[in-house]
Amino acid sequence: MLTGGPGGGKTTAGDLFRREFGERVVLVPEAATLLFSGGFPRVHEPPAVRAAQRAIFHLQRGLEDVQCARYPHRILLCDRGTVDGAAYWPGLPHDYFDAVGTSLDAELKRYDAVIFFESAAVGGNSIEGGNPIRNETIEQAVELDRKLRALWSQHPRFVLVPHNDSFFKKISFGLASLEGIVAQLAAVAAARHPAGNKAPRKKR
Repeated sequence: MLTGGPGGGKTTAGDLFRREFGERVVLVPEAATLLFSGGFPRVHEPPAVRAAQRAIFHLQRGLEDVQCARYPHRILLCDRGTVDGAAYWPGLPHDYFDAVGTSLDAELKRYDAVIFFESAAVGGNSIEGGNPIRNETIEQAVELDRKLRALWSQHPRFVLVPHNDSFFKKISFGLASLEGIVAQLAAVAAARHPAGNKAPRKKR
């Protein structure tokens, strides 16, 4: 699962990884981008933000479940996950999880691994020019990065891809981290299911 602050490079890394590994990987798109680019209102009033985050949560879950059912033996690479909404929720994280009928622990367990791309805003760099749906300031991006990292870093297989002034070096590090995790998970799956028996992939 790929996540991180706005302008971190996760979407670029996910697309490159999919191109590199072809049909072994299925990319689950970012639910928020699908919603907002499809006409869902981008508003700032707290009740409306809560409604939007509930919608994003259920869409994200649905996208993951559909792709998992369609491609049970492929690697599912998720562009953000169901935990992300807690960082955007007006209030405390547990209020978000209560509102969608789950818990942080339950949602973390949906993913085999988490690769966190630190926002370029942490280094004072502009985050413009990427996702046209993004509208955060540098200060807001830094705060979101902090909140997201605090949530996702509780996953037992959490990997940080830190900010680097060289975007190429950052993406290269991220891709190497992805490749290493995929190899590790494949080895675990092979040990659990010897003699060529394939086990369904969990969401990553």
